[in-house]
Amino acid sequence: MEYSWVLFCPQLPATPSSPRVTVWRRMRSAGSIGLDNGLWLLANTEEARQIMLETQSYVGQQGGSSKIFYAQAFDEETEQSILERFRLDRAEEYAELKEQCAHFLQELEKETQRKNFSFAEFEENEQDLNKLELWYQKVKTRDFLGGDQAKEAEAWLEHCREIFQEFTTEVYGHEDQNHEHKMRFDPGPLKKSTKEK
Repeated sequence: MEYSWVLFCPQLPATPSSPRVTVWRRMRSAGSIGLDNGLWLLANTEEARQIMLETQSYVGQQGGSSKIFYAQAFDEETEQSILERFRLDRAEEYAELKEQCAHFLQELEKETQRKNFSFAEFEENEQDLNKLELWYQKVKTRDFLGGDQAKEAEAWLEHCREIFQEFTTEVYGHEDQNHEHKMRFDPGPLKKSTKEK
């Protein structure tokens, strides 16, 4: 399959370095790969073109200049090399996501073994799951190739959802018990100091 690409060529002053870092962050967040001499490449989509235009505007505001080109690989070897760069970047991101999913599952297992079915623990893990969901959506948006890595990451995330639902059920079932335990308050020293007055 022959792909069409969008090529972004920014030129920025050597100092300060923060605009260069901002361009790098924007391009990486969009899923772009960096080529030689600070060039950036994305698959040609409406979203990619919009990102390039917005970054072009930013570069101009920082006293730099930039150009945007439509491009196609000259030969099959070049195209496969480019696609492999995209695959490797996404594979690295999916691998990190799966690692964080494993940490999330370990945390739920640990709290389940400790019978720590508090609402505070539920809320903390819910936030962690939401972060995993958002992270997955970002990577998926950048991944125009798909493949086994994406399917494996989705399977890990689905497993996290299932185990978290089981944990939620436990928290709900222990709510009254936990509440009564945590609301017990021994005002002994306080009573004593009040009487002394």
